[in-house]
Parts: sequence; structure tokens; C-alpha cells
Amino acid sequence: MVPYFMIKSFLILIIFPIFLFSSQQIILVVADDFNTNKAILQFFEDDKVLVKAEVNLGTNGLGWGIGEIELLHKSNEALKYEGDKKSPAGIFKLTDIFGYSYESNYKLPYLHASKNLICVDDSDSNFYNAIIEANGNEKSFEFMKRSDYQYKYGIFVAHNKNAKRQRGSCIFLHIQKDVNSSTAGCTSMDEYSLKKIISLLDKNKNPILIQIPKSSLKEIQKLYPQLKFNRRPHHHQTYLPSL
Repeated sequence: MVPYFMIKSFLILIIFPIFLFSSQQIILVVADDFNTNKAILQFFEDDKVLVKAEVNLGTNGLGWGIGEIELLHKSNEALKYEGDKKSPAGIFKLTDIFGYSYESNYKLPYLHASKNLICVDDSDSNFYNAIIEANGNEKSFEFMKRSDYQYKYGIFVAHNKNAKRQRGSCIFLHIQKDVNSSTAGCTSMDEYSLKKIISLLDKNKNPILIQIPKSSLKEIQKLYPQLKFNRRPHHHQTYLPSL
């Protein structure tokens, strides 16, 4: 009898290249290690870098999240849990854009953040890790229409999309509070960089987020050889080559 782990590995080798090459848009976020709350972002379309910026991670760095496939990691490396103030590490689909404006012309589905729209972070709720209209019965949630500008524009990260209990919820790419402000678990950046990314994202190009510590970079570059990571941001600002 063939061992289960060999079957699993074989299936991954068959399935993963299909997922790899269907992703023409990749946001690569690389942190120095699991404990830092700063990272470098590069937006790739095929092998071209269209946006580059320094970003803020969770206050407590990274923890392995639940994404499209489980990457190699050591048993002593942290997992992502609800309320741990860690951003999820892994490979995640980018599914939707949200914002304060009523209308948009984006190439990903768009959701208007009305005053009653919430994301549920109560792990015991049937709507855990879901965006819903508030009905007054929710125990723990966050409003998608905030009193500040941080959710003026944002992107949904499909982390823990099956809502596994206590494994983390409501993960977004959004506008930073300021250049040195870490997050509760999201990834934040300057408004100009985020607006540029949102304008480029296209559902037909299967956009994904790869968010990892530097120790996982070689594994990712074997899977995605077109990703050429450059650690240095351009004066800590967005880099935009000619389009």
C-alpha cells in the first residue's frame, strides 16, 4: 500500500502547477522573519513589477494561516489564531474590493461599505469570518465603514475561507494609519500604493497574495520562478515602471 503522505505529495505536484500558471497577478509580501511587523511588497503581473512599497504587518508579525496550499514550515513556527495580532503567512486568493464609494469600475467584484456592513470575528458565530449586514445579534465584529480613512479602499484576503474556528478572520489589505503603525493582523500600506494595486487587479488574472517570511522565499521562487524579489524599496515609496 502506498503511504498517504506520498499520495498527498503526488496530488500536490499534479494540481499545484495548474494553480501556479493560472495566476498572472501576484502580490508578494516578504518580511525578514516571523517577528517583524514590516515587510516589502511587490506586485507582479507575469514577470513585471508594477508596484513596490513598504507595508505594515500585524503587531506580532506573522503566523501560518490557512490558504490555498500548505507551505513547508517548522513545527516551532507560529500559526495564525484569532486575536493574536499576527498577519497570516501563506498563499491566498484576492477575491473582492471594498470601499466607502457607492460605485466603482474595478475589475474585481466591489462591495460598498455601508454603515451597517460588518465583518464577524466571533469564532462561535455561524457567520464567523463573513461580511454581513448587522442585525443586532452579533457578539463580536468590526464595522467596514469606519470613522477614519483606513477602509476607504481595501481588498479581501481569502484567509481561512472555510471559517475554521479560532484560526483568524477579517483579513484585508488596507490603508495604513501611518507609516509606522502595525495592524491587528491585516497588511496596510500608503493610500497611493493601494489605489494603484486596486486599479490593476483583474479577476480574469486570478490575483493572489503570497505573504511569507524571508526563510520561505526559496521555496516560493521554485514554485513561481518569475518572482524576482528585491528587498530595497525605492525611497520607501511605490515604484511604478511605465505601463
